[in-house]
Amino acid sequence: MGNLPEPQQRPRSEFPIITLLPNVLTIAAICAGLTAIRLGVEGNYELAVQLVLFAGVLDGLDGRLARALKSDSKMGAELDSLADFLNFGVAPPLLIYYWALDTTRSAGWICVLIFAVCCVVRLARFNVHAKSETDEFDNRFFVGVPAPAGALLVLLPMFISFSIAEKPVLPVAMICLHMVFVGWLLISRIPTWSFKTLTVSRENVKFFLVGIAFTGAAALTYAWVTLVALCIAYVGAVIWALVSGKRPDTSQ
Repeated sequence: MGNLPEPQQRPRSEFPIITLLPNVLTIAAICAGLTAIRLGVEGNYELAVQLVLFAGVLDGLDGRLARALKSDSKMGAELDSLADFLNFGVAPPLLIYYWALDTTRSAGWICVLIFAVCCVVRLARFNVHAKSETDEFDNRFFVGVPAPAGALLVLLPMFISFSIAEKPVLPVAMICLHMVFVGWLLISRIPTWSFKTLTVSRENVKFFLVGIAFTGAAALTYAWVTLVALCIAYVGAVIWALVSGKRPDTSQ
């Protein structure tokens, strides 16, 4: 009886560690979002909000790093979408609920659910559009407020309170209405600027860099006041895009 042939082994697929760095950043963002929820339960609200903001920074870095390293993958895209929902659709409204709305019981929780559902619908709409090969749209605009900006805006009552007091300074009913309104902005057809496509002329580069330096210094010195100002500036940009005349394709 002859020797049986040895089973052929499939060649192992090996990846350079550096190409996994974007996914590492995404996982780190998920850990930051989950830890923010834990800190919110424990009542450490300022650090919890800082972790949500940190998750937003990581969200802005992972995609750009993946494109720079040419390591885009379907798994990375799915991880990024799940991280966005956790960090921008779940953690922020839960922090607001623990911070100011837990005494409202059902009413506050309904607002949390509305915002979370609006965020997941916004992300699903964006993913469908991103995978479509036929849609044409003006890439200078998003349709509706993007999820990271929505998270920043929905946390505005906390920014205001942290800048002037240690407890909520806005009425609970106003905080609930604000959360629902920001949720509506996420799924609306309002055109919002995509800052990734903005350009600056060569002669204005020096002023732009000085502005960035000033904003960074203000954020390090007066973090909460600066965040309030950034939220107001973003709302102004949304209003400007709405009245400026140019509208994006609403098929997104």
